[in-house]
Amino acid sequence: MKVLVVGASGLIGAGVADALSANHEVIRASRSSDVTVDITSPESIAAMYAKVGKIDAVVSCAGKVTFKALEEISYQEFSKSLQDKTLGQVELVRQGLDYVNDKGSFTLISGVVGREAIHTGSAAALANGALEQFTYAASIEMPRGIRINTVSPTVLTEAKGYHPYFPGFAQVSLAEVTDAFVKCVDGWSTGIVHKLG
Repeated sequence: MKVLVVGASGLIGAGVADALSANHEVIRASRSSDVTVDITSPESIAAMYAKVGKIDAVVSCAGKVTFKALEEISYQEFSKSLQDKTLGQVELVRQGLDYVNDKGSFTLISGVVGREAIHTGSAAALANGALEQFTYAASIEMPRGIRINTVSPTVLTEAKGYHPYFPGFAQVSLAEVTDAFVKCVDGWSTGIVHKLG
């Protein structure tokens, strides 16, 4: 299959792209790749799809959110978090429907903060929760047998800079996360949020 991995320059994205490359043709896209994209810009997403053409699967490992205490976070920071992590991935799906082949798939990324609270995590919870609900709802409307799933990992063992923000949380390895993405691309599930940790 021809698989587009968005966010391929990050820790998870690079790992997923490498894992999928074992059996598929992988196109890597990010703000710094040869195929560039900024998922906060619908125009940038359109240009990316026009460049890569028809594909069999889209994998998103992209999206940023603001981590700040509730009494410190602004409306603009909430809005930016939703624009980047949630609406950016929704737009990958919306525009991607014109490019993904019959019986293809979309796999998105959320995170544990959508289901477990941490201090400074209100924007992440909002963005992740909305994306997961979108996955459930969109799955029954996808045309031409196209599937949609989301991978929702807890903090990665390899992402040591984040560990202090997740005291007592189970950690998952990058390999476990990449396996979940491979399962979504090569498997048959749809409308599932694959929760890791």
